[in-house]
Amino acid sequence: MASSVRTHDPSSATEPRRARRYASTGYRWLLLAFLLAGCAQIFLAGLGVFSFGNHDAVGGTSAFGAHEALGFAMAGAAVIVFVLALAARPGVLPVALAGVLVVQTTLLQSLLAGLADNAALYGGVHALDGLLVLGIAGFLYATSRRRT
Repeated sequence: MASSVRTHDPSSATEPRRARRYASTGYRWLLLAFLLAGCAQIFLAGLGVFSFGNHDAVGGTSAFGAHEALGFAMAGAAVIVFVLALAARPGVLPVALAGVLVVQTTLLQSLLAGLADNAALYGGVHALDGLLVLGIAGFLYATSRRRT
């Protein structure tokens, strides 16, 4: 009579925990990079605004082009932050806020910037939403630091 004997492999139980730990570390570091990119965004926007009329080689439309390109890169980073948040499982609120970050950076910021071509009010809301994006990212980063 053949009997099935199951042996417990202790390494198989630690694999999900290890993956979650790596996701949590990546989540935290990417949020820090996201915040630093947000500081660069503010610099590039200010550089573009205050040198736009002078046709400055380092400012003007080239600064706005860099601001736009960095914004699209930040939108991609926000998607990765969301995926890492799902893998790291930091809690319901951080995952939901990471999702809000994706909507803000991929949809709302571009929409507001496009509408600002016709009405300056939307440009102001674009700037305020950018500050909200950084506030959410800062909150997520701070809460991720508390968990470790």
